[in-house]
Order: sequence, then structure tokens, then C-alpha cells
Amino acid sequence: MNYTKIKFVNKAKSNFFGDLRTNIDAYFEQNNLSKCGGNKLIIKALFMIGLYIIPYFLMLTFTFTGLQMLLMCIIMGFGVAGVGMSVMHDAIHGSFSSKNWVNKVFGATIYFLGGNAYNWDVQHNKLHHTYTNVHGIDEDITGKPFLRLSYDDKLKSIHRFQHFYAFFLYSLMTISFLWKDFKEIYLYNQMAKSGIVKAYPRKELVILFITKILYVLFIFGIPIAFTNHVSIGEWAIGFMAMHCTAGLILTTVFQLAHVVEGVEQPLPDERGTIENAWAIHQLMTTANFAGKNRPNCQKYCRTIRDSVQ
Repeated sequence: MNYTKIKFVNKAKSNFFGDLRTNIDAYFEQNNLSKCGGNKLIIKALFMIGLYIIPYFLMLTFTFTGLQMLLMCIIMGFGVAGVGMSVMHDAIHGSFSSKNWVNKVFGATIYFLGGNAYNWDVQHNKLHHTYTNVHGIDEDITGKPFLRLSYDDKLKSIHRFQHFYAFFLYSLMTISFLWKDFKEIYLYNQMAKSGIVKAYPRKELVILFITKILYVLFIFGIPIAFTNHVSIGEWAIGFMAMHCTAGLILTTVFQLAHVVEGVEQPLPDERGTIENAWAIHQLMTTANFAGKNRPNCQKYCRTIRDSVQ
């Protein structure tokens, strides 16, 4: 597949992002607020990490019934989702802390989930948040063999049933890290030919292989080697319960932000140009939801999008 580097062009609205940032900076300064969330964010992060780590060590240390172990694996799944949304996501975005080294440390929690920090940064930060809902570039809506999430994907007969099986596929999200991260090597190298991203660095390739081996040791090797009461079958059930819980939570939340009614899926023209300013493109392709759980939140967010059209 040939990839074209996309440009956002709209001189009439090019000042929007600068004005927006100025207003946001003023808001935080006037209200004496930290952009990184402060102590509340740290407490939330430690809680989410605890949901993942504490059940893991409890199962290594004590003997539980099968049902109790299953319950703890499900709790670990909530921890995986919590770390994914509230720790590594914010850290790799650089918004967890004002200190870069702190962001790197907490961003590395993705390795304990089976993922890869470099791949997430490229796929999520650089591709998804730059080319949101652009078919062929944004992997969140592209390249799903059994799901049609983009109007520009070919409509297949099986898609008429996707509302029945979609949530099962959603639940496999974090499990897919085990093979998807290796697929990204080829994908990013292909995109690099058009300058969309950089070619996959050798250093990151080494890190990818080493961290995958360490994850397998952490999630499979240690539990099997150091516990006599866990069979491989029981481990497999627990592993699936953990990841399916996490995948279902994460994917459902992500879909609500970009794959719902009212958001746009713009396509570039033959020159690779999208006739909009990038920041406005972000608003038009994103739906906020559950803001303070008020029923009128979606109406409010539509009003924001309408105001910049």
C-alpha cells in the first residue's frame, strides 16, 4: 500500500489553535491548577497499578479456589484498563508529569501490559492524534478484517452481523499487543517512505523483543514456575479473563470518542490535503462524553464543534 503524507490547510482558521492554547494556559494560571493533575493523578495512578499488581502477587503467595483466582484475574483486568487509560496513556502523552523522566517511568508501565511504548507513541500520539479518523492512516478505524469502522472500508456481507460479534473482538485488544507490535515494524517502515513517520529504529527493535520476552516471563513463566497450585489450563483461563476484561473496557471507551454518530471521517484530496486546520479537525472527529455525567454533555460538545465550523 502506498501512503501519502497529509497536510491540513485552512488559512482562515489557522489562528484557532494558537488562540485556544492561550485561553487554556490562562485558565490554568488564573485558577492556580496544574496541567498534570497534581497529587490526585498520582493517587489514581498508584491505585490502578495496585489493582494490577496486588492480585498478581497474592496469587503467587497464597492458595485460592478456582473461582477466587478468576475473580482476581478480572480485577487485574480492571487494573490493566486503568493503567492503560490513567497511567501509561497520560505519561506517553507527556501530560502525567512536568518532568520528562517521570513520564518515561510511568509510560513504561505499558510493558507490564504486554505493549510497547514506542509503538504506542507512534500509533496513538503521532498517527491517531494527527490524522484522527482518516482512513488508511488512523489504525483505530483502519485495517480491521471483520469490523467496518470507516465509511471508506469495503462493505462486506459479514459486516451486517458486526453488532453481534464486535464486543468479542473488542475484548481482544490488549491480547493483540503480542503480535500487533511486530506487525507495526513493517507498517511504520512503509509509512516512512512517504515521511509520515520515521523508519523503525534498531534500538527500538531490540527493546521490543526484550520487553516481549520479559512480559512472557512475568505473566506466564513466573506463575507457572513458582506456584504448584496453578495448571496451564487455569493460567490460560485467568489470562484470557484478565485481557478480555481490559480489552472490553478500553476499546469501548476509545470507540465512544471517535466512532459514533456526529463525528466526521474526512478524506484528503488527490494532493493529500485536508481543507481544515489541524486543531479544528481534531474537534470535528472527536466526541466528548460523560463530562461530569450530565445528560446535556453531548449537546454541549456538539455546540462547541458547531462554533468552529
